[in-house]
Amino acid sequence: MAQAGNERRGTDMADTLGSPTSEPEGGFERDPSDWVTGDEPMTAAQRSYLDTLAREAGEEIPADINKAEASEHIDRLQGKSKRLGDDS
Repeated sequence: MAQAGNERRGTDMADTLGSPTSEPEGGFERDPSDWVTGDEPMTAAQRSYLDTLAREAGEEIPADINKAEASEHIDRLQGKSKRLGDDS
């Protein structure tokens, strides 16, 4: 099975992530409120990460928020995180 994946990877060059050239400021960022799937429930990964960040910040966040709302809370809480915050 691993060989099939390797063979496919070798012939299918369209499956790539990133960019061959650098993009300033991390590339194009979309406003979460403009996401096509932003109104869907948050993902399991968002839920887990948001729970960790909220606990670190001593905040409670409703568990029934959507993807866009979760992303906005994550961005906000990352700025408050001692682990991820500015060390200066």
